[in-house]
Amino acid sequence: MKKKRFSIIVTIVTNFVLLVITANTFAQEPARPAAAPAARPSFRMAPRIVSPEILPDSRVTFRIYSKDTSRISLSGEWQAGFGASEALVRNDTGLYSLTVGPLKPELYAYTFTIDGVRTIDPGNTQVRRDGSNYQSYFIIPGPESDLYFHKNDVPHGTVTKIWYKSEVLGFQRRVYIYTPAGYENGTQKYPVFYLLHGAGGDEDAWTNMGRTAQIMDNLIAQGKSIPMIVVMTNGNANQAGAQNEVPPLPATGEQGMAAYQRYAGKFEEHLVKDVVPFIEKNFRSLTGKDNRAIAGLSMGGAHTQTITNNNPGMFSYIGVYSMGIMSMGPQNQDAAKLEQERITKLTALKDSGYKLYWIACGKDDFVYKGVITLRETLDKVGLKYIYRESTGGHTWANWRIYLSEFAPMLFR
Repeated sequence: MKKKRFSIIVTIVTNFVLLVITANTFAQEPARPAAAPAARPSFRMAPRIVSPEILPDSRVTFRIYSKDTSRISLSGEWQAGFGASEALVRNDTGLYSLTVGPLKPELYAYTFTIDGVRTIDPGNTQVRRDGSNYQSYFIIPGPESDLYFHKNDVPHGTVTKIWYKSEVLGFQRRVYIYTPAGYENGTQKYPVFYLLHGAGGDEDAWTNMGRTAQIMDNLIAQGKSIPMIVVMTNGNANQAGAQNEVPPLPATGEQGMAAYQRYAGKFEEHLVKDVVPFIEKNFRSLTGKDNRAIAGLSMGGAHTQTITNNNPGMFSYIGVYSMGIMSMGPQNQDAAKLEQERITKLTALKDSGYKLYWIACGKDDFVYKGVITLRETLDKVGLKYIYRESTGGHTWANWRIYLSEFAPMLFR
């Protein structure tokens, strides 16, 4: 019995000693550091895609990344033929690219078509708008395009967007007005140039598509044009302002000829009765015909003819860009009667003491025959004019050139 009790005591003591030794072992072992959290994947910005890249030899490279696209093509103003395009080439990463040119100095618009969907270049911040048509663009530098660049070393004018009330049309309208450098802080009065856009455009067209502010800044800085105010209003009598910013007017419900008759001649009347008085009342402008010029492209050229034919003695400087005498309006008009009325009005314009009648058109323009008719009519009346014929067609490439050449002739 004593032997068994002794054995139990030995077992207990042994287990206790082993427990103490184990505890001391763990106490003396240094603490292990906690496991480090799994590393987060590093954030890497995708490399910037440069497009377009204008190369030293005036070639241009376009790039766009689209991994899951089957075809991308490019359409640009330098390409010949309606609807012309060229396919970009894809590499193994999904980057499409194409190099074109060399191109002549000019401002060029272009778009991509991605699997049948037309779009602007996401890598290019330079975007222009012609009505509802948006395009990316770039400028190839050179003597021919020099006036189109914004230059930091020349004084800059101001383009103001301002609203005015049209009594003729019966609603508020918006107009863009370029005032030359120094206008805001000065007292000088300036002559005024009314510059009209074409069909599909609006009051934004001549600054956005035509680069009017850059052209006028550079011409004035070079001493080629005298400082002047340039007025660019909306030539669509049924619009208050540019359709991308100004809500459309309520529909009248009229269709066809009724809608045409509602606004026929109203823009021209409103420019004479609303716009000119508004400018001369609210801006430091010189008055009288010798301090007023008017010019327009395409539809604006037709507006210019109507305004000056109906108001001889109001403008001494007249420019008609890419527009002649065209057969428009109701088809049942008496052609002989219209011709005699035109001759009578042009005779009065000839006798009004105008200083410049300037006509410009491209050889490939679809209005070319109408321009020939206009010139023949002026010749019949004996109204002297200057004719400028360029290459190309009915394009902004020509209209920017015409503005660059016409503005220096004004108010001399």
